[in-house]
Amino acid sequence: MIKENKKTVFSGVQPSGDLHLGNYLGAILQWAEMQDKYSCIFCVVDYHAITVRQDPAVLRDRIIETAKMYLAAGINPEKSVIFQQSDVSAHAELAWILNCSARIADLNKMTQFKEKAGKNQETVTVGLYDYPVLMAADILLYNTDAVPVGEDQIQHVELCRDLAQRFNRQFGETFKIPELVIKEEAARIMGLDDPAKKMSKSAASPANYIALADKPEEAAKKIIKAVTDSGKEIIFNKDNKPAISNLLTIYSLLSDESIKDLEKRYRGRGYGEFKEDLAEVVKEFLTDFQERLYKIKDSDVKDILRAGAEKVRPIAEETLSRVKERVGIK
Repeated sequence: MIKENKKTVFSGVQPSGDLHLGNYLGAILQWAEMQDKYSCIFCVVDYHAITVRQDPAVLRDRIIETAKMYLAAGINPEKSVIFQQSDVSAHAELAWILNCSARIADLNKMTQFKEKAGKNQETVTVGLYDYPVLMAADILLYNTDAVPVGEDQIQHVELCRDLAQRFNRQFGETFKIPELVIKEEAARIMGLDDPAKKMSKSAASPANYIALADKPEEAAKKIIKAVTDSGKEIIFNKDNKPAISNLLTIYSLLSDESIKDLEKRYRGRGYGEFKEDLAEVVKEFLTDFQERLYKIKDSDVKDILRAGAEKVRPIAEETLSRVKERVGIK
C-alpha cells in the first residue's frame, strides 16, 4: 500500500508472450522481496505491449494472466498496488508532454530498440521507437524513488532520469529523480539454448526459455537439454563458462543457496548430474508456483486491478496537473 513514510517503488511487465523464469528471477521475485520495505506500485503495462501487433482477444487474456503471475509470485494486494496501465489515462498524457522534451538523439541511443527492430527500423511502429518515453512517464507519475529493473532496462531508466532533470531545469522542480535498483545476480538471465542472448519470451525457439506456465516435466527436459561449456568444471565464470554460470545463477536463486556453496557441492561431479538436480529444483518450483496460480480467479484479478487503478489515479492526476501548470496548458 502507498505510505508516506516509505519510499515508493514502481515497476511493470508487458502482457505479451509467455512470462518466463527470467522475468520471475530478474524482476518479479525482487518485487516480492521489496514489499515490506517500500510502498510498491506494480503495473501491467498494456500500452507497451501494443507497440507491436497483438491479437485483441489474446491480449485481454494475457493482461489477466500477467496479473495472476504477480499474485502467484507473492505480490500481495494488501501490501502493494497492482493495476492496469491503460486504466490511468495520465500515463498517455504525460508521455506526450515528455515527448516534447525528449530528443531524437536520446531515442537513437536506445540499444533495445535496435535489437528489437533489427533491419526493419524504417517499418516498425513509432510506438516501439518511442516507448522509453512512455516508460519514463510511468515512473515519474508516482514520485518514484526506486525502479527495480533487469540489466536490459538500465538505459531506459537513465533516460527517464535525464528527461526529469531536463524538465526540472526548464520548468522548475517538478519531478523526483528515481534511482535504479538492480539485483546483480539476477540482472540478466540468459537463454538455455544460447548463453550469449538473454532469456526472452520473443525468442524463436521455446528451448530458449522456461515459461512460468510450462508443464514441470517439460521444463525439466529443457534444463537437461540446455547447452553447456567446454570442460567439466562446474564453476561460475561468465567470460569463460557463460552457460554453466547462467545455470548456477538459476539454481542459486531458486534454491536460495549461494553459488559458492553450489560450486563446492558439485566439485568433481559432471554436468549431467548437475543438470538433473537443477531440473528437479525447477520442476518443484513450477509445481508449487502453478498450484498457487491456478487457484486465482479471473473475477478476483479484475477486482484487484480495478481497485489498484482507483488507488493510484489521484497520485497520477496530481502529478499531471502540476506538469500541465508548469508548461502553461493549465
